[in-house]
Amino acid sequence: MAIDFDFGLKQRKVTMSALDEFARLSGKLFVGGKYISSTTTAHLDVIEPATEDRLGQIADATDSEVDQAIDVASLARRKWLSMDARSRAVVLHDIAAVIRRDKSQFAEFLTREEGKPFKESVDEVSWCATAIDYYAELARHETGRLAGATVPGQFHFSIKEPLGTIVIVLPFNYPLVLLCWEAAAALAAGNAVIVKPHEQTSITTLKFMEVFSTLPAGLMQVVTGGARVGQRLIASPKTHGVAYTGSVAVGQAVARTCAETFKPCLIEASGNDPFIVMPSAPLDIAARGAAFAAYLNCGQVCTSAERFYVHDAIHDEFVERLTAEAKKLRVGNGLGQVDMGPMATRRQRERFEGMIAKARQQGATVKTGGGRPASLNQGWYVEPTVLSDVTADMEILNEEPFGPVAPICRVKSFDEAVELANRSRYGLGGNLYSLDTNEIFRAVREIESGILWINAPLLDNDALPFGGRKLSGTGRQLGPEGLAQFQNTKFVMIDPQASNQDFWWFPYADAESYKAATRT
Repeated sequence: MAIDFDFGLKQRKVTMSALDEFARLSGKLFVGGKYISSTTTAHLDVIEPATEDRLGQIADATDSEVDQAIDVASLARRKWLSMDARSRAVVLHDIAAVIRRDKSQFAEFLTREEGKPFKESVDEVSWCATAIDYYAELARHETGRLAGATVPGQFHFSIKEPLGTIVIVLPFNYPLVLLCWEAAAALAAGNAVIVKPHEQTSITTLKFMEVFSTLPAGLMQVVTGGARVGQRLIASPKTHGVAYTGSVAVGQAVARTCAETFKPCLIEASGNDPFIVMPSAPLDIAARGAAFAAYLNCGQVCTSAERFYVHDAIHDEFVERLTAEAKKLRVGNGLGQVDMGPMATRRQRERFEGMIAKARQQGATVKTGGGRPASLNQGWYVEPTVLSDVTADMEILNEEPFGPVAPICRVKSFDEAVELANRSRYGLGGNLYSLDTNEIFRAVREIESGILWINAPLLDNDALPFGGRKLSGTGRQLGPEGLAQFQNTKFVMIDPQASNQDFWWFPYADAESYKAATRT
């Protein structure tokens, strides 16, 4: 059966199967390799951000259900670890192939729950597959290293071991790709994984568990719910590592809990990335790049460009060009032909609108946007916004807007731009548009960030690390560094002959005593 949904835009026909799946997965957990109905009486509604319709409900899992998942994971990882590395890699490659095959199905779920355009959802699912393929092979190589022995006849080396059971706590904005960046590395390293998804995107995460059906039952699990569920998973003595993406305050709480037992943790918290534009930049390309960096996923990206520092010589022309790019964007339901969907939750929209209002009060000028699209009366939509006359002390430049806004601050020099870029509590990413080689290499040396994009905003690379500094978090995803987050390194020393070690064992030689040493 097919139903036409009229959102004021041309819409593709949507089969009832997706809506049926939301109903089927409501109230479920994924434990022990199967979907089970939670026994909890507490449920949370999942609201579609484009329509404000209820898609389903998620269970606020009970403490006993959380503990059950942890115990199941402990058993499953032993079976996984008993497999050889090549066989584990084959399983992971097969999972990546399934993701590629079914990417449109998962993308529809993601768009309905999170709001992003269908094209962006397909991209996100595709990135899941590349991350899994990358770690399937990397884990076969990053198993330790040999070192020259310090004693003749001995053999010295290190080996990489899994930590055990890894807890992954996810945000709403990129629930699948962040899951796979972390889970692919954790699984490839030999760990079990328990996921606590964000309340807004839990059903998509549950649906995605279908791709992991070839893993040992219980190796990959999902327990849904609020903060209590995440806290119980993190604090459990039976979990051995944590990956958290979200706010600074919660990230700090996660780190404090992990510190009690020195449990390794990967924290990716807020960003507030600068975007510098200098006179040598091609302004047409810089403006298009800026629009993408500011408005991708309705600005709900931890690495969004959120602070624009534009040189005085080209400031006015850049503002004009970026304003024109923002006005071109088609806003609407992500299942339609649009460039930008709604914000993911009512709460996020209210927060964002409050920051825009504060910027206006502080003297910023709205060049375009700043409100809600007049033609969209339902859904949590906002307009892509450009602000000028923004000064360095305004709140909009010093806090993370996490929405589709480009606040532009005029600067007189490259030195001033770098100084203002670094004047932040955050240090996730940074951007520069310039064709001046000196400025480019100065930016590499001087901008305080974990990621730096020069003339190519927001791209990732599975083989290189992703992460920040300052209040943006600790640890790295992707690359060999991302694998090492979920590994323990053990140093091994072997003497195959079990020979004596008289060169330093008891009894110590009289010739090496204090009196002997002082006479020489």
